[in-house]
This record gives sequence, C-alpha cells and structure tokens, in this order.
Amino acid sequence: VPMIGPTIEGAALDHVAHAVPRWQDAWHRYAVDLGAAWSSGGPGVGFAPGQVQFANGARIEMLMPFDVETNDFLSRFLTRHGPGPHHLTFKVPDLDAALESLVHGGYQPIGIERSDPQWMEAFVHPNQATGVVVQVAQAGSPWASPPPDDYPRERRQRRDGSGPVPPASLTWVAHVVEDLGVGSALFVGVLGGQVIDEGSHTDHRWVDLTWGGPIGLRLLSPIDTTSGSPLRAWLGDRPGRIHHLELSVAEPDTLPGARESGMFPGSASTEVGGGSTF
Repeated sequence: VPMIGPTIEGAALDHVAHAVPRWQDAWHRYAVDLGAAWSSGGPGVGFAPGQVQFANGARIEMLMPFDVETNDFLSRFLTRHGPGPHHLTFKVPDLDAALESLVHGGYQPIGIERSDPQWMEAFVHPNQATGVVVQVAQAGSPWASPPPDDYPRERRQRRDGSGPVPPASLTWVAHVVEDLGVGSALFVGVLGGQVIDEGSHTDHRWVDLTWGGPIGLRLLSPIDTTSGSPLRAWLGDRPGRIHHLELSVAEPDTLPGARESGMFPGSASTEVGGGSTF
C-alpha cells in the first residue's frame, strides 16, 4: 500500500477520457442525447483527442487511434479492452512538484514528457492507481478548436415538441475500488481531493471527492467479500474500475439506455453505464 506523501498543491480533476475506435461512435450519445458542445480536438501521435463540454463546464475527452504506425498504444488498448474509460486527467500548476509528491507517496510516474511547455505530462500506471490510468498535466493556455464538419447539430427534443432539452451536466465519475483506503491514499492524500460526503449502502461504501470544479469523483468499494455481491463480481480481481458517469439531465425518461439514479437518495442525476458510453 503506498504511503501517503505530500499533497499536490492546486491539483484538480479536469476531465475523464473515453477510448473509442472513432470519435463518431460516441457523438450521438454525447451530442444528440446529452447536448454536449464541441470544445477542442485534433490529431496526435498514436491518437486523436477530441473534447466535448457539458452545461456545467465538465468535459469528456474522446480518444481515437491515429498515426498508429508511430505509436499503437491506443489501438492495443481497444483490442484488449474495447471502447470505454481510459484515464482521469488532473491538472497541476507545477509538474515537477507533482512528480515529487507522487514519488514521496510511493508511486512511480511513467511517460514523463516535458518537450512541449504548453502541455507537460506524466502518468500513474493503473496497477498503482486503483485500476485506472491517472494523468497529471501542467498546461499552458486553454485549447479550443472549431467542431468537425460532421459533429451532430441535432439534439434530443422535449416531449411537448417545444424544442431541444437543455444540455446535461456531468457531475460524477463513479470509480469502484477494491480498497477505499488505497483509493483515498492517492485521490485524497496525494491528489488533494476534498471529502464532502460518505456513507454506506447494503453492499458498498462510498466517498464523494471534489476539487472545487464541476466534476467530482465518487469512490465506491464493495462491502461483501464474496462473489455473491453483484458489485464484487463486476470488479472481479481488479484493484478498481470506472463504473459509470452520473449526469443531471432533463426528461431522463426520454434518454435511451439511461438508468435513474437510485443509489443515492435525493439525487436527480442519471447514471449512464455500459457499452460505448461507460
């Protein structure tokens, strides 16, 4: 178990990344069903990132393979795992200071890249980061670009025919972890998440973390140690997996494939799980 080291000052959860064979595979869900607006995108080495933004400013980054002859890491990921969550990105004010905090916390950053002063980054391998890739990045000026010509313009319509429903807000990334203490060591102890709520239900415990931005991280851990628990069976022998995204939406009963959130009483959110939408 990693030791809790110095907290990274000023770290913030910036976005969640979703690997897809093509951007267009996710566009109907994010743009048409949920009303996300295009934020930025373009080609890269081995992948092309494309970000969409929701009503509250939270963003999802879609990653599709590109220039795989130079770097095929994303193509290999999709072959092994299929479309789905790829990483969580935390922006930090000082990458070198963040790396020191990670090392002091018992983590071994990999993929350290400082060649572009506008985007310097490093990663924590999922074997250390509770089953999900964690990216820490020091960024320069915000990046924006026009939407692709084929980015959808149509939107889900209100039941009464009066026009499109308002865009959704992405509020939580729900991340199941084998051990809440291990998850907290990274996301609270090193990455500086603030615990704003916690509790337990019949088969799991949960902790809500925020970094003061529009999107928070909900850590969940199965209580039942046997495979009889559905959440335990879903997790299997992994240290963790991203389970679903939770969004606040208008007229959720008209959103195909959505599941109303009953896990947290009083929540007006909708869970979107499975397939290419996490």
